[in-house]
Amino acid sequence: MILDKLTKRKKEAVKQEQVSKDQPKKKKSIAREWLDALIFAVIAASFVRWLVFTPYTIPTSSMERSLLVGDFLIVSKLHYGPKTPKTPLQMPLTSNYIWGTKIPSYLTWIQLPVYRLPGFSEVKNNDVVVFHYPGELRFPSDQRTPYIKRCIGIPGDTLQIDGKVIYINDQPFPVPPDMQTSFRIETNGPIKDRVFYNNNITDFNKTRNGYLIQTNYETADKLQSMSFISKVTEEKYDSGYNEPGTFPQSPKYPWNRDFFGPVPIPARGDTIPINEETLSIYDDVILHYDGNENAEIKEGKLYIDGQQVSEYTFKLDYYFMMGDNRHNSLDSRYWGFVPSDHIIGKAIFTWWSVDKNETWLHIGDKIRWHKIFKAIK
Repeated sequence: MILDKLTKRKKEAVKQEQVSKDQPKKKKSIAREWLDALIFAVIAASFVRWLVFTPYTIPTSSMERSLLVGDFLIVSKLHYGPKTPKTPLQMPLTSNYIWGTKIPSYLTWIQLPVYRLPGFSEVKNNDVVVFHYPGELRFPSDQRTPYIKRCIGIPGDTLQIDGKVIYINDQPFPVPPDMQTSFRIETNGPIKDRVFYNNNITDFNKTRNGYLIQTNYETADKLQSMSFISKVTEEKYDSGYNEPGTFPQSPKYPWNRDFFGPVPIPARGDTIPINEETLSIYDDVILHYDGNENAEIKEGKLYIDGQQVSEYTFKLDYYFMMGDNRHNSLDSRYWGFVPSDHIIGKAIFTWWSVDKNETWLHIGDKIRWHKIFKAIK
């Protein structure tokens, strides 16, 4: 009898299972389908943004005229190789803060070493590079503000600026075709803003006797020929003038934006003697960027893990970055070298560009059509 009951229960279970299989599966609701699609899209976009490319918008005039405020760029991660995140606990598709708030979009509970996957190439002289600004020490390295500049010096180079002319290893560095610098305009009356905009000058300020503008030499010559302009003079600093805020901010190195160096750019594996002169230039590298947790400088001497050292070997490669708007760019001339683990990628083309000085009523002028899908040089 017990065997009959077990057999009956087994038959009923098999029958119930067959009925369950024959019943059609419950269809997902529209809301559930949209949610699944959204989750997949966020994961895919986050993966592409980390591994392949990321968008970037030009916020300041430091790269004009090569790149303009309002340019939207595509930055390739594949050229130099994508790097692993230092702070993996981060809300997807955000930067430092959650959109529209001052709430950090990441947690510092876990911080990992940074590794870089193989890329198509290495950073070269004259590349336009997006990187994390190294001076924001209060943030993890991958959460610092993205900057865009031109790479002037690579690891192992010696850089010098002599009267605005850049020399790399004693050879003149090529001048970007749209490089700008400062000029003073002397005039007897005001100049309408439209005159500047028509000549692609967006960086200008009224002075007591005229205007201070940022433009190239060709446009400066054109302005000089205008009847209402008395004189156009190029702005230059003198050799030996110690410009406030110029790297390395030491009286031993009275440098300025026009006369700078010579300064060797650190390369991984290079060894330097430790003395007052080298510490003036490389103190930030050793203390903050090169991964030394217990390094300090006391009375002009370097101590690592409590031991005084007489020489130091660099652990990372470093780069020297400058803006093409040479007299209106906060760059390596002011805050020093960029560590290799701060490099984000190479700017390859603009996919969209709008002029903030124009209204959408003049859409033909508002949109810079000639910059759409234009390669960056």
